[in-house]
Amino acid sequence: MNVIDVIEKENMKTEIPKYSVGDQVDVSIKIKEGEKERTQIFSGLVIAKNGGGIRETFTVRRIVQGEGVERVFPIHSPKVLDVKVKKSGKVRRAKLYYMRERTSKGIRLKEKKRPIKDIQGS
Repeated sequence: MNVIDVIEKENMKTEIPKYSVGDQVDVSIKIKEGEKERTQIFSGLVIAKNGGGIRETFTVRRIVQGEGVERVFPIHSPKVLDVKVKKSGKVRRAKLYYMRERTSKGIRLKEKKRPIKDIQGS
């Protein structure tokens, strides 16, 4: 192993949240304002996952005051505290870039059916 691989292994998170493209998620982010630190939640639709290993990222899109806002989050960043899945959407593509042109009802995705054991466990 070379030096880069060793450094990457040290900085990788041990527990990676389970989510997929098409999921409605809440991403908790640590924000530093001057001396204070606080947690901010960015909620939206996961439209893409990119990369692998320590370079793995995911793109979340949401609509704020009629304007689409996208943000790319590195999974292994210390600023990304948690990713919670609110809903799982049924999709057939790896990248949902077509959602950028959609508005109002066109943004909705069908909900993915979950096995009974998952529902009882919640």
